[in-house]
Amino acid sequence: MLKIKQIMSSQSSSENNSFIADVLSIDSIIKASYEVVSGEKGAERQWKRDKFLHHPKAVYSFTDRSGEKQEQVVMSIGEFQHETDEMVLETAFYEKEINREVRIFGNIAHVWSTYETQLEKNGPIIRRGINSIQLFFENNRWYIISWIFDKELDSNRIPKTFDRN
Repeated sequence: MLKIKQIMSSQSSSENNSFIADVLSIDSIIKASYEVVSGEKGAERQWKRDKFLHHPKAVYSFTDRSGEKQEQVVMSIGEFQHETDEMVLETAFYEKEINREVRIFGNIAHVWSTYETQLEKNGPIIRRGINSIQLFFENNRWYIISWIFDKELDSNRIPKTFDRN
């Protein structure tokens, strides 16, 4: 209980207090991160909750293969949320974790999170990939500081060690 009180006193908004349970463990913060991006077509995503999960300087990165040459895209969490908002107006999006590998040293953690994506609830899987998520523990809570992901392709298959156990 003391830990929760310390976190609550360090937060600037009482609105954030409803998200405290999301950041007390690696399991809870990863679970929440998948929940905030998933939802029906046109439904607003939980961006206030998402912002609470991330450090203010957190970054999101992915490989863009849409042009003639592949390039790495890096954006702030705010930019990611804006880009996602445009996408969710047109389609439902559900992403869930199917496997996780965690390494912790001191106050830092690295999470390899294998995911599946569906464009309708309980629909067919349209994409799989791996999120590499870096976190740190500060002020009695976990923060996501960076994401980088790559999707599975015929030429880039998910290794068995990262697939479902």
